Parts: sequence; structure tokens; C-alpha cells
Amino acid sequence: MTDFDYVVVGAGSAGCVLANRLSADPGARVLLLEAGPRDTDPWIHVPLGYGKLFNKRSVNWSYESEPEPQLGGRRIFTPRGKVLGGSSSINGLVYIRGQAEDFDGWEVPGWSYGELLPYFGKSEGSLGLSDLERHEIGDAFIAAARAIGIPASADFNGERQEGTGYYRATVQNGRRSSTAVAYLRPAARRANLRVETEALATRILFAGRRAVAVEYEQGGTRRSARAQREVLLCGGAFNSPQLLQLSGVGARALLESHGIPQVHESPGVGEDLQDHFYARTFWRASKPITLNDDMASLWRQAKIGLAYALRRRGPLTIAAGHAAAFVRTRPELRRPDAQIYFINFSTARRGGVLHPWSGFTLSVSQLQVESRGSVRIRSADPRAAPAIRYNYLATENDRRVMVEGLKIVRRIAAAAPLASYIVREEFPGPQVVTDEELLEVVRQSGETVFHPTSTCRMGTDQRAVVDSRLRVRGLEALRVVDASVMPAVVSGNTNAAVIAIAERAADLIRADARL
Repeated sequence: MTDFDYVVVGAGSAGCVLANRLSADPGARVLLLEAGPRDTDPWIHVPLGYGKLFNKRSVNWSYESEPEPQLGGRRIFTPRGKVLGGSSSINGLVYIRGQAEDFDGWEVPGWSYGELLPYFGKSEGSLGLSDLERHEIGDAFIAAARAIGIPASADFNGERQEGTGYYRATVQNGRRSSTAVAYLRPAARRANLRVETEALATRILFAGRRAVAVEYEQGGTRRSARAQREVLLCGGAFNSPQLLQLSGVGARALLESHGIPQVHESPGVGEDLQDHFYARTFWRASKPITLNDDMASLWRQAKIGLAYALRRRGPLTIAAGHAAAFVRTRPELRRPDAQIYFINFSTARRGGVLHPWSGFTLSVSQLQVESRGSVRIRSADPRAAPAIRYNYLATENDRRVMVEGLKIVRRIAAAAPLASYIVREEFPGPQVVTDEELLEVVRQSGETVFHPTSTCRMGTDQRAVVDSRLRVRGLEALRVVDASVMPAVVSGNTNAAVIAIAERAADLIRADARL
């Protein structure tokens, strides 16, 4: 047993932020536990390298959902970061704050958009962000979106999210700016910060109702770390509720079914899971200027590698999304409810081989999701993956938005100048016409866009797991700080909001420590 003031479980988007901010106080001893390795894989630091990490189990939990009832019983492959930086080390790098209405709609004191805005600014100063390089077809996509009435947007994180333009990304000087790079590395040499990798947290230990230590396995040895002040869970929307349940915090019936003694009844642990659903369409291009074409040529591959090695420019610096449009699927809506992605390549399976023809992808995901699922342990074995049930497309509105989003994709593709870059719609194909046929395409091919939230959500009702200061309700010295505390998923990619949440949480933790 070793002693620290704070034990942070999970060195992901939130955990690295907390490790930096809390260890800035030289009097605070901080332990950061990460189940995965250090971020030494070179593909982590090359922005387009995320494709190489999609199925790489050495840095990826590689989860799979339970059969989804609205998707014909399909299981959805679910990558999550298992490495320093967590999912910020393997994600698609797109930086989106979300809409002000998201945070205001949470109706939790201290978490309105205005109150969180300074923390977005603070995190952006630490991360370093960049605009993505323009591309000829990306320009055509934006012009076509404008032609059908979607306004131009110079910044999706500005006053208004609605519009079309290029993404910003967590890329600095042509390299990925994960939280491990931006936050953990600057703090790594502090004597009061200790980072343990390949350390799987197995249980939180309690003295009465107070969290006092974390048990973990490392190198085949069981160890424990005592937290004199607090235990801080930063495992994300899957692993934080899993660890709480393994530790006896959750619904009694679930814990009893796995022989786990209950420490605290908290029926909301692992419930209310939300995620953005995502459907892709593929288009055969009329000009050989896509990444598909680049990768089909050894000469062009060499040229791309040289451009990156010498100038940190070119296709290797591009994020998972290139250009985008945030749109309203119905004109009477007050804010965008769908996000459309332009990606300058196409592949039948994400993380797989590119199509052998010139092609690009147009995708759609719903923003304000209604469907909710769950995350529950399968056994008392901490190495067993939890049972993930997304429950996608459970409501009529969720189904309608996906269908209407696909219709908008087709309208953009049919408009000038993008139409001149298209030979034909490869998938789903022009034979798919009716709403019912489009919905069936969504059911058969839709996937996660990797934005799980809300499984330890904050609030004041009986199912809320944490309070407005992110403390686990009914327990002491235990907080959750990650995407799981969001009462509802934000409108867009979630990494930016998670980092801002962690920045504010660090201030809350330090303020409570002074008291």
C-alpha cells in the first residue's frame, strides 16, 4: 500500500488534465493509473494514423456491443483508448465544443455554457488547435452545401454552430495534440506526480462510505494505493461505471447477481448511455485526387511521406472529418440537429483497406439523441468487458433525423460544384429511394461515431450518480470526471467538452481541498 493525496484512475482525456492541474500544487501527491501502455506507438502522433489504431488491441479496448434490437441484432464494434491520452490518443481529432443549448439544457448549477466557456478557452490554450488543410473536393462540398442554403461557417465553435466549413482539429505543428502530449508531458517531471502504466484498476476500497484506496493489478501483482483526499474516476463512459459496479456501487440486483457485496445503492450507475449514431455514404469521384488514389500509387505514397517528414503537411495531417455541415433537418428547428461529414477517402470497413477506386465519404450523425442504453458488468472479473447496450434508433425522432440527414447528403451531392466531381453514388446507391429503404440502410450499416456519455450522469434526481461538483452522491472522497457525467450527449464530437469538464473539475477539487 502506497499513500497519495489523489488517485486518478484512467489517463485519458480527463485524467491527464487532472494529473497536470492537481500536481501543480507541490504539496499534493498525485498517482495516475492507466491500464494501457505509454503512448510510444508512432502512429498515435501522426494525425491520419488513427486508421492504424482502429483495431490495434495494444492501445485499444476494442469493445463490442450487445446485439442491437433496432439494427437487426448486429453487434457494434466500439474502439476506446487504452493508452496514455486514452481516446484522445486514438480518436479522429475533430474539435467541436457543442451548442450552448446543450450545456444550458443540462440544468445543473455551475455547468451552463457561459460558466463552462472560460474552461474551453483555457483548454484550447493548452491543447493547441489548427485548421485543417483545404482540399479541392472539400471546397466543392462546402460550395454545394451553400448552394442548397446552408450558410458558410468560419468556426463551428463560434457564436453559431450551424453552417458549413472546415473542421478544427487537435493538431499542432502537424502532430496529434492528445492530452498525454498537451497536459501530461509538461507535468511528467514533477516529483509529486507518479504515473503507472499497464495498471488495471480492479476495485475501489471503502472505509464505511468513504473511498480510501484503489486496488490495481500490474505485472501480475495486486497492488493498492491509498488516497488521503480523493479517488477520481476518469475511465470514460464504459470503464467508470464498470469500476463502480465492481466496487459495490450500483443497482443491488446487478451486484447480487455477480456476488458483489453492495457498498452503496446507486441505480443510475451504468444507465442512461447515449451516443451519436452514424451512417456513411460512398461516392465514386470523377477526378483521381482522393486519398484512395494516393494510397494506390507508390510514388504518391512516397510524396505524402516526404511532405510530412519535411514540412509536417499533406494528407497525413488530416483528421477523421475534413469538412462538415451542421444542419437542421426541419426548417422550423431552432438549432442544428444533424452533423454531416466530408471525408476524402472511402473504405467498406472503418480502419480497413481503402476502396480500389477514386472515392470519398459523406456521412451523417444525429446531434440531440433521445435513445438511451446501458453499461453493466458481465461478471466480477475486472478483465471482462462490460455489456454495452446502445439502444440506437429507439425513438421515432432518432430514426427520422437519420433518414432526413441522408436526404440532405444527397441534396449536397447533387448540387454544383460537387456534382461535377461525382461519377455515381456507390452506396447505398440510387435504387434506394423511399424513407423506408433509407431507414433500412441505416439499420443495416449504421455504426457508432465514438461519443458515449451519460452513464454516471450528474443531477439531483434519484438516478443521478454524481452531484454538481461531480462527487458520487451518498459517498465521500469519490468523484467521476469524464464523459459519463454529462446528463446528455453534446451536439458534436465530445472530446473538447470532456477536456473542459476536467479543467473545471480540477478547480472544484482544489477549492474543496482548501475548505
